[in-house]
Amino acid sequence: MSKPEPGKNDAGAPAVRQLDPRSLRGLAHPLRIRLLSALRHHGPATASQLADRLGESSGATSYHLRQLASYGFVEDAPERGKGRERWWQAVHQGTSWDPALLDEEDAETRGAVNVLLHEIATIHGQELSTWIGTMRDWSAEWVRNADLSDFTLRLGPQQVRELGERIHALVNSYRDAEPDEDAAKVRVHLHAFPQADDRKDG
Repeated sequence: MSKPEPGKNDAGAPAVRQLDPRSLRGLAHPLRIRLLSALRHHGPATASQLADRLGESSGATSYHLRQLASYGFVEDAPERGKGRERWWQAVHQGTSWDPALLDEEDAETRGAVNVLLHEIATIHGQELSTWIGTMRDWSAEWVRNADLSDFTLRLGPQQVRELGERIHALVNSYRDAEPDEDAAKVRVHLHAFPQADDRKDG
């Protein structure tokens, strides 16, 4: 039986790591989250290459890569490891977690959830800022067709879940689509959350 391609499951779909309290605590460090994100988005790299990309010391990236490996998030990239430096690759292309982790009595687990969510929000903001700052480097067609939208809807929790599932299904349907000639890596962010209602009853 052949081994699935790194970051893919047996069906060829992106492999997703389901977090439990232990693995959540192992991932919940800002540099580890950024390292894993870099490997997922840019492919295998050495600790030194990641240090240059993230503005960190190679000692720090090397240490935290080993920690990520101990929790099963990254592994050696054997086809690259022919020189003196160790090459790393992401084991999965996505991460999911049960929101019930928010209700954990363990304070360390709850703190890990907060670290993870805030770092993801920071990464999303940085990616968006990078696009805005570099959009003039792209063709007019890319600039016209990129999207930066927000919507306010009045929904219940189950409707929000349904909306998210339908959007996820639509996005995933494009994974098997034949890319255009001028295809590029495209980031799609989805944020859906309730806000306090300013209206006064009565």
